[in-house]
Amino acid sequence: MESEMNYYKFSRAEWANFHAHNFASVTDEELAQLRSLNDVISMDDVKTIYSPLRHLIHIRYKDYQDDERTLAQFLSLSYHSHPFIIGICGSVAVGKSTTARLLQLLLSRAYPDRRIQMITTDGFLYSNAELEKRGILDRKGFPESYDMDLLIHFLNNVKNNNGIVRAPKYSHQIYDIVPGEEEVIDHPDILIVEGINVLQLPSQQPIYISDYFDFSIYVDADPKNIEQWYLERFGMLLDTAFTDPTNYYYQYAIGNRDDAFKMAKEVWRDVNLKNLNEYILPTKNRADVILHKTANHLIDQVALRKFN
Repeated sequence: MESEMNYYKFSRAEWANFHAHNFASVTDEELAQLRSLNDVISMDDVKTIYSPLRHLIHIRYKDYQDDERTLAQFLSLSYHSHPFIIGICGSVAVGKSTTARLLQLLLSRAYPDRRIQMITTDGFLYSNAELEKRGILDRKGFPESYDMDLLIHFLNNVKNNNGIVRAPKYSHQIYDIVPGEEEVIDHPDILIVEGINVLQLPSQQPIYISDYFDFSIYVDADPKNIEQWYLERFGMLLDTAFTDPTNYYYQYAIGNRDDAFKMAKEVWRDVNLKNLNEYILPTKNRADVILHKTANHLIDQVALRKFN
Protein backbone atom coordinates (compact mmCIF):
# COMPACT_ATOMS: atom_id res chain seq x y z
CA MET A 1 0.00 0.00 0.00
CA GLU A 2 1.25 3.45 -0.95
CA SER A 3 -0.04 6.52 0.88
CA GLU A 4 -0.04 9.94 -0.80
CA MET A 5 -1.79 13.16 0.23
CA ASN A 6 -5.44 12.36 0.97
CA TYR A 7 -5.51 8.86 -0.57
CA TYR A 8 -4.41 5.36 0.30
CA LYS A 9 -3.14 3.78 -2.91
CA PHE A 10 -3.31 0.05 -3.54
CA SER A 11 -1.90 -2.09 -6.32
CA ARG A 12 -4.30 -4.46 -8.05
CA ALA A 13 -2.98 -7.37 -5.98
CA GLU A 14 -3.27 -5.43 -2.70
CA TRP A 15 -6.83 -4.29 -3.42
CA ALA A 16 -7.85 -7.88 -4.19
CA ASN A 17 -7.24 -8.80 -0.54
CA PHE A 18 -10.22 -6.71 0.60
CA HIS A 19 -13.03 -9.23 0.80
CA ALA A 20 -12.38 -10.63 -2.64
CA HIS A 21 -13.71 -13.95 -1.28
CA ASN A 22 -17.16 -12.32 -1.48
CA PHE A 23 -16.98 -12.82 -5.24
CA ALA A 24 -20.36 -12.13 -6.78
CA SER A 25 -21.81 -14.56 -9.29
CA VAL A 26 -21.71 -13.01 -12.77
CA THR A 27 -21.98 -15.00 -15.99
CA ASP A 28 -19.91 -14.50 -19.13
CA GLU A 29 -23.10 -13.55 -20.97
CA GLU A 30 -23.98 -10.87 -18.41
CA LEU A 31 -20.48 -9.46 -18.56
CA ALA A 32 -20.63 -9.29 -22.36
CA GLN A 33 -24.00 -7.51 -22.29
CA LEU A 34 -22.94 -4.76 -19.88
CA ARG A 35 -19.57 -4.12 -21.50
CA SER A 36 -19.44 -0.85 -23.44
CA LEU A 37 -18.27 -0.78 -27.05
CA ASN A 38 -14.49 -1.32 -27.16
CA ASP A 39 -14.25 -1.62 -23.36
CA VAL A 40 -12.41 -4.59 -21.85
CA ILE A 41 -13.50 -6.27 -18.64
CA SER A 42 -12.92 -9.78 -17.34
CA MET A 43 -14.11 -12.12 -14.63
CA ASP A 44 -10.83 -11.42 -12.87
CA ASP A 45 -11.77 -7.72 -12.80
CA VAL A 46 -15.08 -8.62 -11.16
CA LYS A 47 -13.31 -10.68 -8.51
CA THR A 48 -10.17 -8.55 -8.00
CA ILE A 49 -11.51 -5.01 -8.34
CA TYR A 50 -15.28 -4.83 -8.24
CA SER A 51 -16.15 -7.34 -5.50
CA PRO A 52 -14.01 -5.45 -2.93
CA LEU A 53 -15.50 -2.18 -4.25
CA ARG A 54 -19.01 -3.55 -3.83
CA HIS A 55 -18.14 -4.54 -0.25
CA LEU A 56 -16.86 -1.01 0.48
CA ILE A 57 -20.11 0.44 -0.91
CA HIS A 58 -22.03 -1.99 1.32
CA ILE A 59 -20.22 -0.58 4.37
CA ARG A 60 -20.83 3.03 3.29
CA TYR A 61 -24.49 2.29 2.55
CA LYS A 62 -24.96 0.81 6.02
CA ASP A 63 -23.27 3.83 7.62
CA TYR A 64 -25.51 6.13 5.56
CA GLN A 65 -28.65 4.39 6.80
CA ASP A 66 -27.41 4.53 10.41
CA ASP A 67 -26.72 8.26 10.06
CA GLU A 68 -30.22 8.83 8.69
CA ARG A 69 -31.77 7.00 11.65
CA THR A 70 -29.64 8.98 14.10
CA LEU A 71 -30.69 12.28 12.53
CA ALA A 72 -34.36 11.25 12.59
CA GLN A 73 -34.05 10.43 16.29
CA PHE A 74 -32.40 13.78 17.00
CA LEU A 75 -35.20 15.60 15.19
CA SER A 76 -37.88 13.40 16.80
CA LEU A 77 -39.10 12.41 13.34
CA SER A 78 -40.24 9.10 11.95
CA TYR A 79 -37.44 7.41 10.01
CA HIS A 80 -37.89 7.48 6.23
CA SER A 81 -34.99 6.31 4.10
CA HIS A 82 -33.67 8.39 1.22
CA PRO A 83 -31.83 7.03 -1.83
CA PHE A 84 -28.11 6.36 -1.55
CA ILE A 85 -26.61 8.06 -4.62
CA ILE A 86 -23.34 6.99 -6.25
CA GLY A 87 -21.58 9.28 -8.76
CA ILE A 88 -19.24 7.88 -11.41
CA CYS A 89 -16.99 10.32 -13.30
CA GLY A 90 -14.18 10.26 -15.85
CA SER A 91 -13.29 11.14 -19.43
CA VAL A 92 -15.19 10.28 -22.57
CA ALA A 93 -14.24 6.71 -23.68
CA VAL A 94 -12.60 5.74 -20.37
CA GLY A 95 -15.21 3.09 -19.51
CA LYS A 96 -17.52 4.85 -17.02
CA SER A 97 -20.64 3.20 -18.40
CA THR A 98 -19.23 -0.31 -18.01
CA THR A 99 -18.29 0.44 -14.41
CA ALA A 100 -21.76 1.84 -13.72
CA ARG A 101 -23.60 -1.11 -15.27
CA LEU A 102 -21.42 -3.69 -13.51
CA LEU A 103 -21.91 -2.02 -10.14
CA GLN A 104 -25.66 -1.91 -10.76
CA LEU A 105 -25.62 -5.67 -11.41
CA LEU A 106 -23.44 -6.46 -8.37
CA LEU A 107 -25.53 -4.28 -6.06
CA SER A 108 -28.74 -5.84 -7.39
CA ARG A 109 -27.30 -9.24 -6.44
CA ALA A 110 -26.23 -7.97 -3.03
CA TYR A 111 -29.64 -6.37 -2.35
CA PRO A 112 -32.26 -8.45 -4.19
CA ASP A 113 -35.05 -6.73 -2.25
CA ARG A 114 -33.88 -3.19 -3.16
CA ARG A 115 -34.37 -1.12 -6.29
CA ILE A 116 -31.03 -0.27 -7.91
CA GLN A 117 -31.29 2.18 -10.82
CA MET A 118 -28.83 3.99 -13.05
CA ILE A 119 -28.89 7.17 -15.13
CA THR A 120 -26.41 9.12 -17.21
CA THR A 121 -26.09 12.90 -17.19
CA ASP A 122 -26.04 12.86 -21.03
CA GLY A 123 -29.80 13.34 -20.86
CA PHE A 124 -29.26 16.75 -19.30
CA LEU A 125 -27.28 18.09 -22.25
CA TYR A 126 -29.15 20.77 -24.13
CA SER A 127 -30.50 19.50 -27.45
CA ASN A 128 -28.32 20.04 -30.51
CA ALA A 129 -30.81 22.65 -31.73
CA GLU A 130 -30.51 24.56 -28.45
CA LEU A 131 -26.71 24.26 -28.46
CA GLU A 132 -26.64 25.59 -32.00
CA LYS A 133 -28.96 28.44 -31.02
CA ARG A 134 -26.58 29.34 -28.17
CA GLY A 135 -23.56 29.09 -30.48
CA ILE A 136 -21.91 26.34 -28.42
CA LEU A 137 -22.52 23.18 -30.44
CA ASP A 138 -18.73 22.81 -30.76
CA ARG A 139 -18.51 22.81 -26.94
CA LYS A 140 -20.89 19.91 -26.40
CA GLY A 141 -19.86 18.18 -23.16
CA PHE A 142 -18.36 21.34 -21.63
CA PRO A 143 -20.07 22.62 -18.45
CA GLU A 144 -22.15 25.27 -20.24
CA SER A 145 -23.71 22.64 -22.54
CA TYR A 146 -25.67 21.06 -19.67
CA ASP A 147 -28.95 22.21 -18.19
CA MET A 148 -27.54 22.19 -14.66
CA ASP A 149 -30.67 23.64 -13.09
CA LEU A 150 -32.70 20.74 -14.48
CA LEU A 151 -30.12 18.19 -13.31
CA ILE A 152 -30.01 19.60 -9.79
CA HIS A 153 -33.82 19.78 -9.68
CA PHE A 154 -33.91 16.12 -10.78
CA LEU A 155 -31.44 14.98 -8.10
CA ASN A 156 -33.24 16.99 -5.43
CA ASN A 157 -36.53 15.29 -6.28
CA VAL A 158 -34.91 11.84 -6.28
CA LYS A 159 -33.11 12.42 -2.97
CA ASN A 160 -36.28 13.71 -1.29
CA ASN A 161 -38.41 10.80 -2.52
CA ASN A 162 -40.74 13.12 -4.44
CA GLY A 163 -42.46 10.29 -6.30
CA ILE A 164 -41.56 9.08 -9.78
CA VAL A 165 -38.96 11.38 -11.35
CA ARG A 166 -38.45 11.70 -15.10
CA ALA A 167 -35.45 12.89 -17.08
CA PRO A 168 -34.71 13.51 -20.77
CA LYS A 169 -33.31 10.55 -22.70
CA TYR A 170 -30.13 10.82 -24.78
CA SER A 171 -29.17 8.60 -27.70
CA HIS A 172 -25.56 8.18 -28.85
CA GLN A 173 -26.93 6.76 -32.09
CA ILE A 174 -28.54 10.07 -33.08
CA TYR A 175 -26.09 12.09 -30.94
CA ASP A 176 -28.96 14.10 -29.45
CA ILE A 177 -31.82 14.18 -26.95
CA VAL A 178 -34.58 11.78 -28.07
CA PRO A 179 -37.82 13.75 -28.61
CA GLY A 180 -40.76 12.44 -26.60
CA GLU A 181 -38.78 9.81 -24.66
CA GLU A 182 -37.83 9.88 -20.98
CA GLU A 183 -35.83 8.02 -18.38
CA VAL A 184 -38.01 7.02 -15.41
CA ILE A 185 -36.53 6.84 -11.92
CA ASP A 186 -39.02 5.15 -9.61
CA HIS A 187 -38.22 5.32 -5.86
CA PRO A 188 -34.70 3.81 -6.02
CA ASP A 189 -32.94 2.62 -2.89
CA ILE A 190 -29.63 3.16 -4.68
CA LEU A 191 -29.16 5.40 -7.73
CA ILE A 192 -25.99 5.37 -9.83
CA VAL A 193 -25.37 8.64 -11.70
CA GLU A 194 -22.74 8.39 -14.44
CA GLY A 195 -21.28 11.30 -16.40
CA ILE A 196 -18.22 13.40 -17.20
CA ASN A 197 -19.56 16.32 -15.15
CA VAL A 198 -20.80 14.73 -11.92
CA LEU A 199 -17.98 16.03 -9.70
CA GLN A 200 -17.69 19.51 -11.21
CA LEU A 201 -18.24 22.69 -9.20
CA PRO A 202 -19.70 25.29 -11.56
CA SER A 203 -19.00 28.85 -10.46
CA GLN A 204 -21.75 30.92 -8.86
CA GLN A 205 -23.84 27.84 -8.04
CA PRO A 206 -25.34 27.65 -4.53
CA ILE A 207 -25.48 23.85 -4.74
CA TYR A 208 -23.57 21.25 -6.77
CA ILE A 209 -24.49 17.88 -8.22
CA SER A 210 -22.02 16.19 -5.89
CA ASP A 211 -23.86 17.58 -2.85
CA TYR A 212 -26.39 14.81 -3.45
CA PHE A 213 -23.79 12.03 -3.69
CA ASP A 214 -23.05 9.65 -0.85
CA PHE A 215 -20.20 7.88 -2.65
CA SER A 216 -18.21 8.76 -5.76
CA ILE A 217 -15.84 7.01 -8.17
CA TYR A 218 -13.45 8.50 -10.74
CA VAL A 219 -12.25 6.29 -13.60
CA ASP A 220 -8.76 7.49 -14.53
CA ALA A 221 -6.25 6.76 -17.30
CA ASP A 222 -3.42 8.41 -19.21
CA PRO A 223 -4.92 10.70 -21.89
CA LYS A 224 -2.85 8.93 -24.55
CA ASN A 225 -4.56 5.65 -23.70
CA ILE A 226 -7.97 7.30 -23.64
CA GLU A 227 -7.33 8.83 -27.07
CA GLN A 228 -6.48 5.38 -28.42
CA TRP A 229 -9.68 3.90 -26.94
CA TYR A 230 -11.70 6.83 -28.31
CA LEU A 231 -10.38 6.33 -31.84
CA GLU A 232 -10.80 2.55 -31.67
CA ARG A 233 -14.40 3.03 -30.57
CA PHE A 234 -14.95 5.54 -33.37
CA GLY A 235 -13.79 2.94 -35.88
CA MET A 236 -16.17 0.34 -34.45
CA LEU A 237 -19.03 2.85 -34.64
CA LEU A 238 -18.25 3.42 -38.33
CA ASP A 239 -18.30 -0.34 -38.93
CA THR A 240 -21.85 -0.59 -37.57
CA ALA A 241 -23.33 2.69 -38.89
CA PHE A 242 -23.01 2.41 -42.67
CA THR A 243 -26.33 0.53 -43.07
CA ASP A 244 -28.40 3.03 -41.05
CA PRO A 245 -28.92 6.51 -42.52
CA THR A 246 -30.49 7.69 -39.22
CA ASN A 247 -27.26 6.98 -37.34
CA TYR A 248 -25.16 10.06 -36.57
CA TYR A 249 -22.03 8.24 -37.73
CA TYR A 250 -23.56 7.19 -41.08
CA GLN A 251 -22.21 10.29 -42.85
CA TYR A 252 -18.68 9.37 -41.78
CA ALA A 253 -19.14 5.63 -42.37
CA ILE A 254 -20.00 6.06 -46.05
CA GLY A 255 -17.29 8.64 -46.70
CA ASN A 256 -13.52 8.50 -46.88
CA ARG A 257 -12.25 6.63 -43.82
CA ASP A 258 -9.01 8.60 -43.56
CA ASP A 259 -10.97 11.87 -43.58
CA ALA A 260 -13.30 10.49 -40.91
CA PHE A 261 -10.41 9.60 -38.61
CA LYS A 262 -8.79 12.96 -39.24
CA MET A 263 -12.01 14.59 -38.05
CA ALA A 264 -12.19 12.28 -35.01
CA LYS A 265 -8.60 13.14 -34.01
CA GLU A 266 -9.45 16.85 -34.25
CA VAL A 267 -12.56 16.36 -32.08
CA TRP A 268 -10.47 14.50 -29.52
CA ARG A 269 -7.81 17.23 -29.44
CA ASP A 270 -10.05 20.30 -29.58
CA VAL A 271 -13.04 19.09 -27.56
CA ASN A 272 -12.59 15.95 -25.49
CA LEU A 273 -8.95 16.40 -24.43
CA LYS A 274 -9.51 20.09 -23.73
CA ASN A 275 -12.61 19.28 -21.67
CA LEU A 276 -10.70 16.55 -19.82
CA ASN A 277 -7.77 18.79 -18.91
CA GLU A 278 -9.78 21.89 -18.00
CA TYR A 279 -12.92 20.53 -16.36
CA ILE A 280 -12.92 16.75 -15.75
CA LEU A 281 -9.43 15.87 -14.51
CA PRO A 282 -9.43 18.65 -11.86
CA THR A 283 -12.37 16.89 -10.18
CA LYS A 284 -10.48 13.59 -9.73
CA ASN A 285 -9.33 14.30 -6.18
CA ARG A 286 -12.91 14.91 -5.04
CA ALA A 287 -13.79 11.23 -5.56
CA ASP A 288 -13.97 8.66 -2.77
CA VAL A 289 -12.35 6.03 -4.99
CA ILE A 290 -10.13 6.42 -8.06
CA LEU A 291 -9.85 3.44 -10.41
CA HIS A 292 -6.72 3.87 -12.52
CA LYS A 293 -6.55 2.06 -15.85
CA THR A 294 -3.48 1.23 -17.87
CA ALA A 295 -3.20 -0.24 -21.39
CA ASN A 296 -6.10 -2.44 -22.54
CA HIS A 297 -8.38 -1.02 -19.81
CA LEU A 298 -6.59 -3.00 -17.09
CA ILE A 299 -7.14 -1.46 -13.63
CA ASP A 300 -3.68 -1.47 -12.07
CA GLN A 301 -4.29 0.78 -9.06
CA VAL A 302 -7.11 1.74 -6.72
CA ALA A 303 -6.93 4.90 -4.59
CA LEU A 304 -9.17 5.26 -1.54
CA ARG A 305 -9.84 8.67 -0.04
CA LYS A 306 -8.72 9.00 3.59
CA PHE A 307 -10.75 11.98 4.78
CA ASN A 308 -13.90 13.66 3.51
